[in-house]
Amino acid sequence: MASDSAPTQPAAGSDSPANGRASWLRSVKAVAWSLLGLRKGSEYAQDLSRIYPLHVIVVGLVAVFLLVIGLMMLVNTIV
Repeated sequence: MASDSAPTQPAAGSDSPANGRASWLRSVKAVAWSLLGLRKGSEYAQDLSRIYPLHVIVVGLVAVFLLVIGLMMLVNTIV
């Protein structure tokens, strides 16, 4: 007996790693919540299974860079 089931594709709005945009967006949200220090344990568990570590590293570096640039601009406008 041969199985006639074809491999299923992830839904357009799903947050699976196969869907690159959703994974990047989920990485941005995870990094943003991490910078604030607020994150649910259940969301953290979902992030571990749905996002790529490389995405988190890249988004984290960009976020820190933007934070430093923003603080430098703020200090320059005040001083």
